Amino acid sequence: MNYTYILRCSDGTYYTGWTNDLEKRIQNHNEGKGAKYTKARRPVTLVYYEKFEQKEAAMRREWEIKQLTRQEKELLFM
Repeated sequence: MNYTYILRCSDGTYYTGWTNDLEKRIQNHNEGKGAKYTKARRPVTLVYYEKFEQKEAAMRREWEIKQLTRQEKELLFM
């Protein structure tokens, strides 16, 4: 299974990514082994995710979410 996810960083910003192991990826972000963006904004909290069969679909959805405004992203999980 593949996942597209949104994290809330400690500074209130959002980070969107994709992975095939959601638990491990969030753990990596919180250990400073994830993306450069989240490394300085720990701890992060998972606020939203979607499941996909194919990696390409998860990657496409990541791109789509990254095009949304902050308010549009918040409508997904609020």
